[in-house]
Amino acid sequence: MGAQPSCPLSKKQQQQLRGQVDGLLRTFLPCYRRQLATAVLRHISQELGPQEPAACQLSHTKKLPRVREHQGPLTLLQGQPPQWRPIFCVLRGDGHLEWFSHKENYESGGCPLGSAALTGYTLLTSQREYLCLLDDLCPSSSGDLAQEEPLRVLEEPVSFALFLVHPFRAHLCFCAGSRGAQRAWRLGLQGAIRLRATVLQRSRAPAACAFLDAVQLYRRRRGYAGGDDAALGSDAEVLSAELMRELLPALRAQTLRGLRGVGRARARACAEFLDAVHAAVLSWASSRLRAFQPEKDALLAALERMVRADLEQILQQRALGARRIEAEIQDTLETCLCQKVDPQLPQLTLVLVSLVEATLQAVRTLLIRGMDRLCHYLRKNPSGTQLRREVYEFGEIPWDPELMQVCYREAERNHNHLTQLAKPFGFLGMRSLVFGAQDFAQQLMAAAVTTFLQLADQCLTSALDCSQAAEQLEKVRGLVLKKFTSDSETTRWRFTRDWLLGIFWPFVWGHLGMRCNLETPEADGDILAVGCQVLTTEGVYRDVIQGLLLQRIDRDEEAEAQI
Repeated sequence: MGAQPSCPLSKKQQQQLRGQVDGLLRTFLPCYRRQLATAVLRHISQELGPQEPAACQLSHTKKLPRVREHQGPLTLLQGQPPQWRPIFCVLRGDGHLEWFSHKENYESGGCPLGSAALTGYTLLTSQREYLCLLDDLCPSSSGDLAQEEPLRVLEEPVSFALFLVHPFRAHLCFCAGSRGAQRAWRLGLQGAIRLRATVLQRSRAPAACAFLDAVQLYRRRRGYAGGDDAALGSDAEVLSAELMRELLPALRAQTLRGLRGVGRARARACAEFLDAVHAAVLSWASSRLRAFQPEKDALLAALERMVRADLEQILQQRALGARRIEAEIQDTLETCLCQKVDPQLPQLTLVLVSLVEATLQAVRTLLIRGMDRLCHYLRKNPSGTQLRREVYEFGEIPWDPELMQVCYREAERNHNHLTQLAKPFGFLGMRSLVFGAQDFAQQLMAAAVTTFLQLADQCLTSALDCSQAAEQLEKVRGLVLKKFTSDSETTRWRFTRDWLLGIFWPFVWGHLGMRCNLETPEADGDILAVGCQVLTTEGVYRDVIQGLLLQRIDRDEEAEAQI
């Protein structure tokens, strides 16, 4: 698609990239090891400490988060010169997109013509918007535009477009056959992008939490002080994207010099070259992380044994260190909070709470509609085929992108206002925030649906007549809504608290000017190291600052609730 370099990656370039991947991991893995220790301590402390807020009332589904598989004919822009060609596309449940020459080729188990994991992609449905993006990537003079023969096909109007774009992966340009097909694909692709992006954020495992903390620390040491979207994807994808962002300016400049063509053709060719670089980086990063896995597993096991054996002593040491650090930074921190945080905290809290409550209300409305529909069919035909179909469809609500879209839209409201409010704090993680709100909507719906079906299965027996069964189901409906209300309060509290902390914490840390040497963790000034490093000065600083910030956030929420 457009002019391409004669050889995407030379042997010299491959060796350089391997060295850069190894260099990143040499810097990152010591930080990750230390964050594993911190995460294990935090996990065990929370496990053995007071549970706050109250435990969830709804039953958690055993089904893994997934995308509803979608398939159908599309046209794809491909080839040299690029042309629109019919293909058969399949969106897998794990967020992978595959395309085949024909439906028969897919059904017979043939190999796809191409595939892509949708991590990090953005979906555009406007041809004009896509062409503007290409122009921004490689601006052309007015004289150059007349030479754009290879991409004239893109300038011809197309209907029902689906453009998947990525900062350093090949662009995927599709067209659907109708507006309805475009909508179905749009919802499915958007769900796949979110599913792939939030794999680490959905996990509460110490290793995942440690990895996210290590990425934040790594980026902070490289001068990125605010919260952002740098940790979307799997561990290998996150580290690959981090290295690609560091290399991108030089790679793009180097690549464009070696490409024929102009403007949009060069922009697409550059994206394809970057895609080859990214594929190599991802492969090497994945290999290195797999090699690290046995060491990580052994370290986690040793840390858990050590922390459980010495927990009381470790917590005492942390408390002593926290009191000393709090006394040391209290005046500076209080000034920062009063001057910078307090003026914006009420408004940010209000906008976040509004987003969460609107999303929760949409989930509740959809849940009630589904339960009422089941009650209706039970009264009408308690043993019919239609009722069995309705039960199945009710269980699929959390994974139905069309039904859940109303909930997901609520999570996107106030996006611009929230962006402006968070901007003074260097927060650039709005995509992560929106994905997080959409995730909790899906998870809460899945838990409510699972609970309803479990309770209904327990109380409905063949001995009940139609009227009695309907009465039992109404009771189940009321109980599920009561549990849903309780869990909604917990979700609202946790989401608002976590994201206010995510917005303010990096800013406050940077304002206090605290920096540690990542290469030599001993320089952090250990407070305690029993077998493995568990407490560091930096870690206790973090605990103290976050604790004081959370006190501020909780106090503000209590004031809002009283109003």
